[in-house]
Amino acid sequence: MSVIKLEKHGEIAVLTLTRPDMMNALGQEGDGADVVAACAEIEADAAIRCTILTGEGRAFSAGGDVKAMKARTGAFGGSPYSIREGYRRNIHQIVKALYNLETPLVAAVNGPAIGLGCDVACMADIRIASDKAKFGVTFLKLGLIPGDGGAWLLPRIIGGSRAAELLFTGDVIDAATAADWGLISKAVPADTLMDETMALAKKIAGQSPQSLRLAKTLMRHGTTASYDTIMEMSAASQALMHMTEDHMEGVDAILEKRAPVFKGE
Repeated sequence: MSVIKLEKHGEIAVLTLTRPDMMNALGQEGDGADVVAACAEIEADAAIRCTILTGEGRAFSAGGDVKAMKARTGAFGGSPYSIREGYRRNIHQIVKALYNLETPLVAAVNGPAIGLGCDVACMADIRIASDKAKFGVTFLKLGLIPGDGGAWLLPRIIGGSRAAELLFTGDVIDAATAADWGLISKAVPADTLMDETMALAKKIAGQSPQSLRLAKTLMRHGTTASYDTIMEMSAASQALMHMTEDHMEGVDAILEKRAPVFKGE
């Protein structure tokens, strides 16, 4: 059974991690391929303008499958070379597919997001959490390090000092602290999480889809590219957007004092 389920609600896709009996632990053989396939289906559907990622049951994701680590199976089995390849072919495929989605990705963190689970949430552009959610990067407690790119991404989200504190102590923080640290946008009551996330996704989906994708691309490149490079990318991208029908629709809507209706053209 696939670790992830894809549902489409008009212009919004919802990805749900579907291993609730294991708190949506990841790392079994095929998990990477399943996530890659789901993300590819989203990318192939021009009607999708925003994607939500959440977890089934009481957890968002408890992270790597500790039982598989104990048994040395799946991505965690074999020689050091085999384990390295397991990360590259399986776990890295999960985080890369989510991080590289062209559509904006909003994580609805419904419960604990621990280790790999926290890093998966960080692949989203925006994170909203249930007040029951908890966050931790507890790799060192297992005698491990972040093997999924979290060491690169987490400091860019909450800053080096706080990222180091979370990683070096293995502490688990609650949703209120996560909001204070900037790890999530806000914490909301558990029973309103999906409603609030869907409302945000609908607001995002109301924007011009071509502009949305290019804006996300610019922001992502902005974490590593030079200022001059981003300026050149911005000028080229903006020139393309000026030629779209959606741009003229936006201009007309402002002049006519009405909401725009973007068609992705």
